[in-house]
Amino acid sequence: MAKTDEVRFISSAVKLPPSSPPPRRHSLFSSARSNFAKLPFNFKFNFNFNADSQPINFISQFLKNQPFVTKNHILNAAFNKPPLFCSAALALSDSAPAPAQSKGGEEAGSVTQSKNVSSTRATEEERVLISEVLVRNKDGEELERKDLEAEALNALKASRANSALTVREVQEDVHRIIASGYFMSCMPVAVDTRDGIRLIFQVEQNQEFQGLVCEGANVLPAKFIEDAFRDAYGKVVNVRRLDKVINSIDNWYMERGLFGMVSGVEILSGGIIKLQASEAEVNDISIRFLDKTGEPTVGKTRPETILRQLTTKKGQVYSMIQGKRDVDTVLAMGVMDDVSIIPQPSSEIGKVDLAMNVVERKSGGGISGGGGISSGITSGPLAGLIGSIAIYHKNLFGRNQKINLSLERGQIDSIFRMNYTDPWIEGDDKRTSRAIMIQNSRTPGTLVHGNQPNNTGLTVGRVTAGIEYSRPFRPKWNGTAGLVLQRAGAHDEKGNPIIRDFFGSPLTASGNSHDNMLLAKLETVYTGSGDPGSTMCVVNMDQGIPLSPEWLVFNRVNARSRQGFSVGPARFLFCLSGGHVVGKFPPHEAFPIGGTNSVRGYEEGAVGSGRSYVVGSGEISLPLTGPLEAAIFADYGTDLGSGPTVPGDPAGARNKPGSGYGYGVGVRVDSPLGPLRLEYAFNDQKTGRFHFGIGLRN
Repeated sequence: MAKTDEVRFISSAVKLPPSSPPPRRHSLFSSARSNFAKLPFNFKFNFNFNADSQPINFISQFLKNQPFVTKNHILNAAFNKPPLFCSAALALSDSAPAPAQSKGGEEAGSVTQSKNVSSTRATEEERVLISEVLVRNKDGEELERKDLEAEALNALKASRANSALTVREVQEDVHRIIASGYFMSCMPVAVDTRDGIRLIFQVEQNQEFQGLVCEGANVLPAKFIEDAFRDAYGKVVNVRRLDKVINSIDNWYMERGLFGMVSGVEILSGGIIKLQASEAEVNDISIRFLDKTGEPTVGKTRPETILRQLTTKKGQVYSMIQGKRDVDTVLAMGVMDDVSIIPQPSSEIGKVDLAMNVVERKSGGGISGGGGISSGITSGPLAGLIGSIAIYHKNLFGRNQKINLSLERGQIDSIFRMNYTDPWIEGDDKRTSRAIMIQNSRTPGTLVHGNQPNNTGLTVGRVTAGIEYSRPFRPKWNGTAGLVLQRAGAHDEKGNPIIRDFFGSPLTASGNSHDNMLLAKLETVYTGSGDPGSTMCVVNMDQGIPLSPEWLVFNRVNARSRQGFSVGPARFLFCLSGGHVVGKFPPHEAFPIGGTNSVRGYEEGAVGSGRSYVVGSGEISLPLTGPLEAAIFADYGTDLGSGPTVPGDPAGARNKPGSGYGYGVGVRVDSPLGPLRLEYAFNDQKTGRFHFGIGLRN
């Protein structure tokens, strides 16, 4: 008897009730009627199947973005075989014995076989008039559930009362009944009656769903499975719906990039459905160093330095999404040109090995140079030009530790800085980083004190040394704590220390030529998606610690936030910042208001300088062509009336308004340095000016 992997064919005798000889009008179909009475197909699904024992089969399909399909998956096999569920031909029995094969060779046997096939095909094409079509249970009795009887009858296409049918048409209707999903077997029985042939489809319904057992699902939420089957309790198991549930579980794994699938389904006695999930756990992670041509080479970076960057760990179910984040993290170390993760079959069944291929940069160190514009220069853009040179190494001792010595020099500005950074302290499991900094800087004091009436300027010199520790404490949140020792004072154009400006206002808080302070620093940063214009929030606080009676004691809090979103082609960006200082602080530490990154339309610090401040801005940008965008914007800033509380009231002495707004238009050009901004803005004093900036506003 022909059979397939998913369907069993069982022949059984069919008892015909005593009846008178058939009328002559059926004589042309007597052969077919006889065969209908002997139809040998009873379709039974075997729901017990298992996944392939080698996980690489579904891993490779997953990497190609193909749905998981195992060779024994009864549901997929059933519903994906067009046009019938079973492709095997049904042999029709005949009461006449088969002719004996000729002893002379295979030729006679071949002729006999050909005749039998032709006879079978001819018989399948003969039609028999059916007078009545019924659906009964396997014992020939009426179904207790009339809804299931209606499902079976509705599934029939060719089998109708008073219709002439062939064997193939009946076979196709058997397939349709099974395809409804409610029945595990269906056997057509032909009964000869006075009125003609009565065709009875004897069906065996699936069990009622009474419970669920799921094995091997370590990351699949139990609630997801429960919700998928919640509406099925107490109902007859429908194979179609079961297939949809399995597909939804497989899709859950795929959407999260997880190497997992439902590999087996079994309907146990008592209506219990058993699901077997296969999840590929990470067995081992190895680092392979490759050169530019893809050949193995010896790496400079320690493998443990790379491995500790990975969030994928042994024993976890491998996620391609998590793997992509790990690749980005390793690239962010700044010492790799290319990184990729290759899943490979493991020696342990059901697990996967990961090989991370990395291509290191030729050298972790070097010399770089550049230039820019200082935002604190108010006497024209050329005076604000600065140049820079740096000597750096990004991979000290193969541990990704960084050292940087840089010098920035302009007509007024100068900064010498030495930084050492350990992005992940060895032995720490919280990704804590450490930075040590020594800096000597000279910056213009015009942000707070403006240009002197006699056309002389002053600069603020700072010698700073500090240490900071940073670590992520929640997704997208990062915290920093540190200590900074600073010595600051004002100087004239010749570099001589001064304690008062042209108006007689003090330039230091202590009254000496320099102010000393030890600051405890705390900072919290939230970053959204990391895309330009995404959500960002920064809150920082500086607290002065009096190691000596003359050392400054003050508390300064500053916060800024940014929110961007798109509506069609337009992109909206809103920024808000504010701060307040309590205690004794030098006037050059007041908050300046006005300028390119504050209130546009004003010079740097021209709105005011206060103990407190609030600045808000909004802009709308539209794409023009390629990387070019056009923007309109509006800004507002105020010192909240705190200008006079700054020592010496430098803003009041220079008749700064204390509050103001600006509005204008500009263009943006994307560049490797970030968005380049060229803007023209008017202020509430009816004057306008150009602004040039790099990067988004904070």
